[in-house]
Amino acid sequence: MTTIIRTSSDNTHFKNLVALLDADLAERDGEDNAFYAQFNGIEQLNNCVVLYADDNPVACGAFKQYNKVAVEIKRMYVLPEHRGKGLASRLLLALESWAKELNYSNTVLETGLRQPEAIALYKKNNYTIIKNYPPYEHMANSVCFRKVL
Repeated sequence: MTTIIRTSSDNTHFKNLVALLDADLAERDGEDNAFYAQFNGIEQLNNCVVLYADDNPVACGAFKQYNKVAVEIKRMYVLPEHRGKGLASRLLLALESWAKELNYSNTVLETGLRQPEAIALYKKNNYTIIKNYPPYEHMANSVCFRKVL
């Protein structure tokens, strides 16, 4: 059985999952990691979700305000042994629903070419590739997406 809770970045399970995400990204991004890491802090994120499978935290995600009409999806992660089960799509839907409740009409996000599974996830969930937005506009590894909610 799986459940999703809404929380903040103060949640210990969220912090632990993000630490695993950061380690994975450091390995994938190599020397580019320092650039990306500066935009991935979790201090004061008020809109976070943690997905539990049989009471164990196995996935997380978050969003923060991007502008008056959009939120930026951040910190999406699923433990490797739980991938391929649709959990990331469930997390994304939960974040989108929460954003709609707060009267946002769009989401944006950035991911990397070294994360093909993330690119596939966003395409599968009707995200459209857009021009890279700041601060990613000059990063060849970055791919930015947008979705109208």
